[in-house]
Amino acid sequence: MSFDPTLYAARRARVFEALERRGGGTLLVPAGEEKLRNNDAEYLFRQDSDFYWLTGFDEPEGCAVLSARPGERKFTLFCRPRDKEKEIWNGRRLGVEGAKGVLLADEAFTVSEQEALLPALLDGAPTLFFRLGASAAWDERVVRMLVALRAGIRAGKRAPEAVVDAGRVLHELRLVKDAEELRLLRKACEITAEAHMQAMREGRHGRREYQVQSELEMIFRQRGGDGPGYGTIVAAGANSTILHYRAGKAVLKDGDVCLVDAGGEYGLYTSDVTRTFPVSGEFTKPQAELYSMLLEVQKQAVAAVRPGTTIDAIHDDVVRGLTEGLIRLGLLQGTPEERIADKGFRRYYMHRTSHWLGLDVHDVGDYTVGGAARPLAPGMVLTIEPAVYVAEDDETAPPALRGVGIRIEDDVLVTAEGHENLTAAVPKEIADLEAVCAR
Repeated sequence: MSFDPTLYAARRARVFEALERRGGGTLLVPAGEEKLRNNDAEYLFRQDSDFYWLTGFDEPEGCAVLSARPGERKFTLFCRPRDKEKEIWNGRRLGVEGAKGVLLADEAFTVSEQEALLPALLDGAPTLFFRLGASAAWDERVVRMLVALRAGIRAGKRAPEAVVDAGRVLHELRLVKDAEELRLLRKACEITAEAHMQAMREGRHGRREYQVQSELEMIFRQRGGDGPGYGTIVAAGANSTILHYRAGKAVLKDGDVCLVDAGGEYGLYTSDVTRTFPVSGEFTKPQAELYSMLLEVQKQAVAAVRPGTTIDAIHDDVVRGLTEGLIRLGLLQGTPEERIADKGFRRYYMHRTSHWLGLDVHDVGDYTVGGAARPLAPGMVLTIEPAVYVAEDDETAPPALRGVGIRIEDDVLVTAEGHENLTAAVPKEIADLEAVCAR
């Protein structure tokens, strides 16, 4: 993937406009930090999403500063310096010169200069836009700078009068995806579709969950992706009823279902797809009845995605559809109104139907505006993921359904005309699933 600095410059222009509408100020966004996994071995580095969206820069340490003052817009970047010896060990660095020439920073300095130079960038700004609570080290650094500026009032220094969460600006902009973001998301979804079908083909009797996981993640990398966008879930048998179960050593067995929740990351954007398939290649009759009921609800929810509706409205319709289906299948008793009113449906469906999707699997952006559910708008991407989980020890459930968890999840783009299912290529109709799983 080639790097286009003008794409990020255009995003920063939108940020500057948002800052100016708020009266100006300084926005400070730290880069991600490398973290030790054990002894001197580090976890695989993953850039902070806000920092990456703003700069396209994928090196650890440093920060980006956007200063919006009357008649002035300035982008300052602090980054690691070039270091020939360290680059032999850990790879090339962009350095201060590259920050200006490649990333189009107006000014660039080394990370060692942050403490000395950052206060001047905050001095006189009416507002500091900074995400308190995300990093204890950065919280301490910012507080020290604010204290120093306040102490210098007799020398003409002036600390920002307010500190506002940077997410109030950045996350609103990140919520609606631009054309490049949608290109990357589509590619992530394309890779993820191939990976899920590979998991269905390889998820046969006798295989272990971690072996199916390896098939998925092999495809993520083979097709040019960054790897999994989140912890891969492969849950066989009763493990399918554990919402955030991670692939373990359990053996897949004929007669069981296998729930796979996995998404490939591409250009730091992630897909998020769940499919549930029969290990034997065919659902049992009770499993098929439960799956068919859930699939119909899920397809109706996908079809409901359009500008102007809300995630809450979609969720409410899902709850009603599932409750009616669960009563029809004998998992719940009474009327739908009763089981919705007393939340009895939560015995089998205890989470929400949707979340935002993008650079983060649970992406940023408010779900309410002015105290009301947020209307969907073109460019937003969300998941649709209803589910039914029948606990293994649920003595009120039909024996054939105990220990069966089914979740069906797609990634859906809101368009001007309605919606686009970005993961429609991943089979979910029973006949299509069973065809891919044919043993």
